[in-house]
Amino acid sequence: MSVPSPLRVLPSPPNATAGIPVSNQTNETFCTSSQQVVIPGELFLTLGILSFVENLLVVAAIVKNRNLHSPMYYFICCLAVSDMLVSVSNLVETLFMLLLEHEMMVVQPTTVMHLDNAMDMLICSSLMSSLSFLGVIAIDRYITIFYALRYHSIMTIQRAVTIIVVVWVVSSISSTIFIAYDGKAVILCLVIFFLSMITLIMGLYIHMFSLAHQHARRISSLQRKQSAPHFTSMRGAITLTILLGVFFICWGPFFLHLILILTCPEKPACNCYFRYFNLYLILLICNSVVDPIIYAFR
Repeated sequence: MSVPSPLRVLPSPPNATAGIPVSNQTNETFCTSSQQVVIPGELFLTLGILSFVENLLVVAAIVKNRNLHSPMYYFICCLAVSDMLVSVSNLVETLFMLLLEHEMMVVQPTTVMHLDNAMDMLICSSLMSSLSFLGVIAIDRYITIFYALRYHSIMTIQRAVTIIVVVWVVSSISSTIFIAYDGKAVILCLVIFFLSMITLIMGLYIHMFSLAHQHARRISSLQRKQSAPHFTSMRGAITLTILLGVFFICWGPFFLHLILILTCPEKPACNCYFRYFNLYLILLICNSVVDPIIYAFR
């Protein structure tokens, strides 16, 4: 079974999902067919359940432990909730499609369309809020390092709650508009949003790593030890590589897909890339699996 795209706001480009072989000789150089690559629905279900359980543990731990009732953990909790919603919406849609495929459920086409719209809005809102909270967590950590003495006066509980509400409201409204008004303008907005977030996150984490490296070198010069800064730099570099590497691997292919829709929807190489859209959705779900390990458990 090929699980359909949960985001109809991201339409397939021309000829990207056609079920006929590509007849153009140039196209055949890259792909013998423009059909979507099939990803088993069971894989969506397995990753969705794993992501849901992991993020549920994070939310339960933060809610239950009063020592974790602080802005930083509230943001991590919201990230976990966003990832949970991604998992739940994918689980519901995949189960629904499996039931329809095996004729275990008979539903009117209009009902299917309404359910599809609801799932699309939920997934789109969850993905946007997840990406937003990754940026908010980076900003929070930046304030923690560069304004440590003023952190509690800058990032108060009231401000944290306001930020959380704004992120959820904007994500919900934007996803509704995106699903209602399908088109290239929507894709352009998503690409700009992604590029803005990736620039923000990369800039903040690289600046924090640079400060940590300088701080370690000063301590080493005072203590006359040369091994400490090298060890600290390596550890910081590994952490930074994990953070940015996972971000690029999970989000990059999906948004490259959107960029190619805007720039070269008719080119053979781009059409070949479009065939793997379901795989890019799998990577987004994998991001929901990895986020708790990076931002909570670790």
